[in-house]
Amino acid sequence: MTDFSNRRAALVVASAGYFFVLLDVTIVNVALAHIGSDLGGSRASLQWVVDAYALVLAAFMLSSGDLADRFGAPRVFAMGLALFGLASAGCAAAPSIGFLIGARALQGLGAAAILPTSLAIVNQLFTDPSERPRAIGTWAALGGSAMVAGPVLGGVLVAAVSWRAIFWLNVPLAALASALAVALIPAQSPRKARRLDLGGQISGALALLGLVSFLIESGREGFEAPVALVAAVLGLTSAVSFVCCERSRRQPLLELSWFAKPELSAANAASGLMNMGTLGALFAIGLYLQQSRGLSALDAGLTLVALAAPLAFLTPFSGRLVAASGPRRPAGIGLMICGGAYLGLAGVGASITAPGGIALLALAGTGMGIAVPGLVAGATQALGEGRAGIAAAINNTARQVGGAVGVALIGGLGSFSTALVASGAALLLGGSAALALMGRSRCETVRPCDRGDHGGRASDEGRRWLGRE
Repeated sequence: MTDFSNRRAALVVASAGYFFVLLDVTIVNVALAHIGSDLGGSRASLQWVVDAYALVLAAFMLSSGDLADRFGAPRVFAMGLALFGLASAGCAAAPSIGFLIGARALQGLGAAAILPTSLAIVNQLFTDPSERPRAIGTWAALGGSAMVAGPVLGGVLVAAVSWRAIFWLNVPLAALASALAVALIPAQSPRKARRLDLGGQISGALALLGLVSFLIESGREGFEAPVALVAAVLGLTSAVSFVCCERSRRQPLLELSWFAKPELSAANAASGLMNMGTLGALFAIGLYLQQSRGLSALDAGLTLVALAAPLAFLTPFSGRLVAASGPRRPAGIGLMICGGAYLGLAGVGASITAPGGIALLALAGTGMGIAVPGLVAGATQALGEGRAGIAAAINNTARQVGGAVGVALIGGLGSFSTALVASGAALLLGGSAALALMGRSRCETVRPCDRGDHGGRASDEGRRWLGRE
């Protein structure tokens, strides 16, 4: 094969890793009702089946960049795929709901190694400025197709085999992708790595665990329940410890001073609220369609395609809108459209599968498709060109945290309509924050002064996360 053919094959492998990560965000929702029936899990347990994955993915994504520095992005990527496949086998064979939750957490750890390194590999392979945008577009399109494939594939597998099939499917695919990654992706020499911020990593993960545990357990047992109180104390003390660690470290896991920029804080807050509303709604809708409406897993999955398809197909095109008008309006207006659609769905209620309900689901997906490129561009623009990679990683982490909180908070609301109202409110709040505080300039204009503070370190971080150099 020619050099370009080799790189194109490696691009497909890197994109497959991104596909796996996103697939497991969506495919599980149509299987939750069957998992609960088979393993006897409560609604809170089903929340943990979703959140164990999202929580670990969010908590360890930033640290995987440091591991990539030490061992090379291709090696960490292949190891992440292997762990993801092994954990998927554990999920498929789970004898109890507790075992399944633990295996889902291991899946999240594999996904945390896959997601940032897959993009780093694409940037490593395609260094020509004329090739890189198309390569990243291919990576985003192939990965984003998981949003459409997940509900349909999950419905087909659950209906034809069982819920365990959605996890067994990952095992040979992840093993093949890991082997191809070793064979096709050029090895990368380890670079001088920063010292691992273990204190920040541990305290940050415990803070997230405490927050999500409090939201889930207080919804099940009440705010005064001992387990909820312990979770609240763990979350608060760990959050304080995280802030203290990051302020005292010379090379922290997360540079807190960056959040003094309103543009960065607004973009990440809006991103977190977007996933909070969307994944919370997805959890509620998936269970409602099967448990309350009696739909099969396949019919529920096909219904959810109306939500996922516009997001997958519109995102590449809305990037042009962001380039022309700047990130603020697409991000804010897109979130407003999505929030309004969920409020409309709350009013539709039992008619969600009627043409009007399907149209509102499609409208919610359309709003997301408009908003996502604006939110990512707003976050990267806020820190400047030299820190675009780390800014994107922080934004992705914010979205995963928001999704975990959304499933815990909104997914725990007993009423379907109440859950959708809460989802709509979160999205409208995110849209308001984006319109009020995000940057107004067009994407291609980056202020030189944004590169100034922290000098060489900022540029090094940007190159590390973008896979350059």
